[in-house]
Amino acid sequence: MRAAVYGRFGGPEVLEVREVDDPPVGPDVVLVRTRATSVNPVDWKIREGKLQAAYPHYLPIIPGWDLAGVVEKVGPAVVTGVQPGDEVWGYVRRDGVQFGTAAELVPAPQRTLAPKPPSLSFEEAAAMPLAGLTAYQALVEALKVQSGDRVLVHAASGGVGHLAVQIARALGAEVVGTASPEHHERVRGLGAAEVLDYHEGPISEQLDEPVDAVLDLVGGEALSDAPKQVRDSGRIASIIDPATVLGLGGKYVFVRPDRAGLDALGTLVEEGKLRVHLAEKLSLEQIAEAHRLSESGHAGGKIAVTV
Repeated sequence: MRAAVYGRFGGPEVLEVREVDDPPVGPDVVLVRTRATSVNPVDWKIREGKLQAAYPHYLPIIPGWDLAGVVEKVGPAVVTGVQPGDEVWGYVRRDGVQFGTAAELVPAPQRTLAPKPPSLSFEEAAAMPLAGLTAYQALVEALKVQSGDRVLVHAASGGVGHLAVQIARALGAEVVGTASPEHHERVRGLGAAEVLDYHEGPISEQLDEPVDAVLDLVGGEALSDAPKQVRDSGRIASIIDPATVLGLGGKYVFVRPDRAGLDALGTLVEEGKLRVHLAEKLSLEQIAEAHRLSESGHAGGKIAVTV
């Protein structure tokens, strides 16, 4: 099968697309023929060797965590009801880093997959699982957002942020977003009642009053200022800086595979309450460029990779 792969840590230049052996398929594993994947910041951080303390790494590595495709084969112990020919999507994370999703065939643990929302293209579906589950788990589980809450979403135009704005709105919250001025109109279009410019000084000084919950997606000054942004520091969640947010009394969110969460996202998609913004659609042969674009921080949305 063809796959993107790297045999050493480094910059985007270590990536190559070549033929590799087909992956093993365990008893409780679903083999998926990939139609699309996407690139997230975690992908280039792993490629650079920055997460070796978090997971065992087994070189050579096929990168990628997001997946949309068609079931090719089902292991004999799989109990989720998926069958060959089914269209699925998922956030495919294992205990170790080796068999990623930037490949024609992906061995996905059954817990990582769910039926793909019919209305999404494979590229749209591949762009949502990791970012969407991050936003969903932060808002629903960590912050326990409810109807009537006023929620501040930092980096509201980004890959996770633009989904978080929509999910918070679907939960009945009023959303305040932060973004650079060129993205304000798009964030309002997602449902934010107000958009603040993080270049204009501390967000706490721009708010008319503290909010009920804060979702931090940038860290740094935005996170250190968060206790002044919110009524209760226990309702601060961050995906960036565990030590700082826990020290503030808030919660650190590290996304996990979750079929129920994927199903909830799929319901929002089919109800017309959630859509993903694709900034770029590239081919597998352009995987290095996709990594460069993600690393630049200026993608302005999700980066899908067609396999």
